Amino acid sequence: MGLAPPGATIFHITSREAWDRACGRGRYEAPSLATSGFIHCSKADQVVRVANRIFLGMQGLVLLHIDVEGLSAPVVYENLDGGSELFPHVYGPIEVAAVRAVTPFEPGDDGRFDQHERYLMGTGP
Repeated sequence: MGLAPPGATIFHITSREAWDRACGRGRYEAPSLATSGFIHCSKADQVVRVANRIFLGMQGLVLLHIDVEGLSAPVVYENLDGGSELFPHVYGPIEVAAVRAVTPFEPGDDGRFDQHERYLMGTGP
């Protein structure tokens, strides 16, 4: 377990509709905030793997690029499923102002999100 490093960017996948609602309120609250007490996020190298496992084939998604320094809630890197890989969890709402970018996050023809890997890893458009 550990806290987010200064200047870090973390990512969260949500629906365009949920993001549009959040913009009207000034903050984003994923359903997991009410059920688990935090919002699940990913580091750049985790996004595609998570998307292929949880969002396979889903349309109308966006990827939030979140500046951890813009959050008032703490970000804790932890694994609550018993594994060793640490994932960033935001323990409170995500302020809209902390989101640096919102990019379309659509699957490819096969329903997978692999085409986003190069962009997220900084090796492609």
